[in-house]
Amino acid sequence: MLTLNASEMSPVQLQNYLQYAIAPRPICFATTIAADGQINLSPFSFFNLFSTNPPVCIFSPARRVRDNTTKHTLENVLQVKECVINIVNYDMVQQTSLASTEYARDINEFDKTGFTMLKSELVSPPRVAEAPVQMECIVTEVLSMGPNAGAGNLVFAEIKRIHIKEEILDADGKIDQGKIDLVARLGGDWYCRVTPENLFKVAKPLTTLGIGIDMLPFEVRNSRVLTGNDLGMLGNIEHLPTAEEIDALRSHASVKEVLDATIGDGTTRTRALHELARNFLDNGEVLNALKAVLLD
Repeated sequence: MLTLNASEMSPVQLQNYLQYAIAPRPICFATTIAADGQINLSPFSFFNLFSTNPPVCIFSPARRVRDNTTKHTLENVLQVKECVINIVNYDMVQQTSLASTEYARDINEFDKTGFTMLKSELVSPPRVAEAPVQMECIVTEVLSMGPNAGAGNLVFAEIKRIHIKEEILDADGKIDQGKIDLVARLGGDWYCRVTPENLFKVAKPLTTLGIGIDMLPFEVRNSRVLTGNDLGMLGNIEHLPTAEEIDALRSHASVKEVLDATIGDGTTRTRALHELARNFLDNGEVLNALKAVLLD
């Protein structure tokens, strides 16, 4: 394993490793305005949601690594404590990247990128009409991480009004993760796209108390078949099945086939049952998977 000491690396070297490793990162496409009315539009991938009560996002227009200069966005929010956070989807990604070009202060990136300015309702900076979600925010604090090249400036943006395009909503009026078509930043020139084909769910143990991987038998925890993800699903079950429930699985056709084919061969039986458990997990039958690995 490669081990690096951050204090011994240049900001450029450190930035490369961190931006490739800490990813994907959502994109804050921020609209800001200077005291003289000059509008700026720029994307930042040092960004996330940090609170829902109050609703606060933080993004960071860091000092430039190459020359330690600051960005127009930072200068603007220090003058006018308002911004709009526009969420970026795949249809916007090339124009959004163009907006990161370091145009002169008197250049409006809306003109350069071809995006449409949409008047905000509560704040001065305009929204990006093409964005699927637009959040009007008040800047409550700007926290500097230091004076050095690459140092971040945390912009605390309290969300006051949210605009959501109806075409990305589901029948219940909630955002459909498969429709919004989000993109995110990786390292270098790399991005990723959130499409329905690469979406998956992981059940959250919010109201239940999973038994934990440590409660699984040794041969299950050290399986040559089951992965860490597989064990995590098994460990998320609330209760171990009873001996009667485990025994009842023997009548399942696929289980019976494995048991009949491995009589007298414990090693092969264990492996076959673990492979069967993986099939159960692939089909969402987590409890049956647990029962299978607990069979004698």
